[in-house]
Amino acid sequence: MRRASESLHVQHRSLLGCKHSRPRHLLPSASNFIRSRTTSGSGSRSIAARHTALSRPSRLPTSQTRQPLNRMEDTRNLHGSSGTGAQRSEEWQSQAPYRVHGQQEEFDVKHEASCHCGRVQYQLKRAVPLDSKFCHCVECQVQHGAPFQWAAIFHKEDINFTRGHEGLEWYDSAKREARHTLPCKVRCAYCKTPIMDEGRRMILLFPTLISLKSEQARRDFRPRMHMFYSQRVVDIDDDLPKWSGMAKSSELIGGSEPKEVDGNL
Repeated sequence: MRRASESLHVQHRSLLGCKHSRPRHLLPSASNFIRSRTTSGSGSRSIAARHTALSRPSRLPTSQTRQPLNRMEDTRNLHGSSGTGAQRSEEWQSQAPYRVHGQQEEFDVKHEASCHCGRVQYQLKRAVPLDSKFCHCVECQVQHGAPFQWAAIFHKEDINFTRGHEGLEWYDSAKREARHTLPCKVRCAYCKTPIMDEGRRMILLFPTLISLKSEQARRDFRPRMHMFYSQRVVDIDDDLPKWSGMAKSSELIGGSEPKEVDGNL
């Protein structure tokens, strides 16, 4: 009777397309199956070991793990400082032209200026720039997106940024790196307006940012020469001296002879 029942059960499972045609109570249990597989030889043991290894969380070697970036090292890399790190970085931030002049200090404001978005603002205590020029070099054309650059030269002590170095970013055009290494380009970090070119002793400001409120102020900032005129992309029909390269150290290729203004050519 039992054999007849098993035979009918096998036929029923075959009709249903079941893989195992044996009755359920005759199939090996899962635990017995795994135990038999893991003890049946080295091949099965290697499969089990491999399964265990895959189930563990993967870990990279210590040398490949990403370490948290030290903030002081990040500041040193950004601003091109070296040596004592933070101390060197803080030195230039608190020195001219970035030193903020407090209300108790004597700083006779002659001009005021700001970037396009207004986040960067500065004051000038010198009414007349040391010099003012048009520069036609290719680098100025690219950096300003214009045929030439209009720049006015000042001492670093002549300027007072109302927020110091905050809101500014620096670019070393020689190395094409965003670092504060002299000489460098200075821009507003938000609207990207060119603020100045910072040299080792002087700064070149852009009069289009400065509020020149009088006709006399506009005359004081009037350009006195053309530099790198040999690289020009447009001809300028004026009487200003036109130097092929640097002023006073290259060939004069057009315009009048340079005139001395306040002890400067």
